[in-house]
Amino acid sequence: MVQIVIWVSIIHGFFPKLYHIAPLEKLMTGSAGYSEQVSDLITRSAGVGEIIFGVCLFVFYKNKYLVILNILALIGLLLAVVAVQPQLLIEAFNPVTTNLPLIGLSVIWLKEIKQLNNRYL
Repeated sequence: MVQIVIWVSIIHGFFPKLYHIAPLEKLMTGSAGYSEQVSDLITRSAGVGEIIFGVCLFVFYKNKYLVILNILALIGLLLAVVAVQPQLLIEAFNPVTTNLPLIGLSVIWLKEIKQLNNRYL
């Protein structure tokens, strides 16, 4: 379960943002009014950030604050889509179908960290 959350962060950072910028990614950053070059730079920077965050989750997988930050970031990204491009919520592979399961898995992950910490107290 932990591995799923980590790999999704890394894969979603690499493929739709670095390897080939997905049209929906272009739509999200382009809707802010940036030029195509700036929009691409923002998208690629977000991809690098997601990969770095995924690696941090891998290295510090027992850190509850990092998992909480993951949950808050996923909620924030979902709310950003609601505010900026709500029509994306009904697309295939939309933020609802990706973020909500990851939020749920992260909550389970938090509970596992708590149980692990309670065992050693």
